[in-house]
Amino acid sequence: MQINRPIVLVHGLIGTLQVPDLTPHLGTGKVLAPDLLGYGTLRDAPPSEVHISAQVAHLRATLAAHFGDEAVNLVGHSTGGAVAALFAHAHPDRVHNLVSVEGNFTLNDAFWSASVARMSGDEATRMLDGFRQDPKAWLGLSGISGEPRHLAIATHWLQQQPASTLRAMAQSIVAVTGAPAYAQSLRAVFARHPVHLVAGARSRDGWDVPSWALQQAASLTVIPDTGHLMMIEQPAAFAATLRAAQAASSAPGTITY
Repeated sequence: MQINRPIVLVHGLIGTLQVPDLTPHLGTGKVLAPDLLGYGTLRDAPPSEVHISAQVAHLRATLAAHFGDEAVNLVGHSTGGAVAALFAHAHPDRVHNLVSVEGNFTLNDAFWSASVARMSGDEATRMLDGFRQDPKAWLGLSGISGEPRHLAIATHWLQQQPASTLRAMAQSIVAVTGAPAYAQSLRAVFARHPVHLVAGARSRDGWDVPSWALQQAASLTVIPDTGHLMMIEQPAAFAATLRAAQAASSAPGTITY
């Protein structure tokens, strides 16, 4: 990895990748974890503007504002993995390499998004309110303990977006990953860029990575003793994995455990 290249972290369906203790472990270079439309400082974006193609355009404008035309090391988590991959497809010259952190490859990866997509507005609001009332139980869904640091992050993440954003993004990710064109776009990204795959040991088996992607990936790293939210559980290990993935050879077949 060229150390001075910016690292851009694209968050998933819930929360933000502005995680305490993460950025310091990524080194002294430029690191950006922007809010997507409907999240954080942009949480008031109308649901009609919260969808994957709009997020790709928003990411393009955000990176241009921060880094000009410089290519970045792009990291996408969960549904953010789909946003990041489609950004790389639309703007290949703006991406040096891509790290997919259990990013959505197929409709099977969107199983929870699919359930949210089918909810009414009231059902989604009740679900999110329930998570907010008991963030410890929400963490438990990913096998994470309710220690104070984890609870503080979970509480913050659950406040980052309204239920309308969850529904809109869930509906969009189901529509996008269910279309044949999505797999074609992913193949084009793998052909142009080194793509590194990162998973948590507890959640790896549930990640539906196609065999062709495993064969063509620059690397696959499974972080021990973590699940889907590994950046909450072990930010230092997660950051070290990102640094190693971005520094790794682009030759296929480099797999670490």
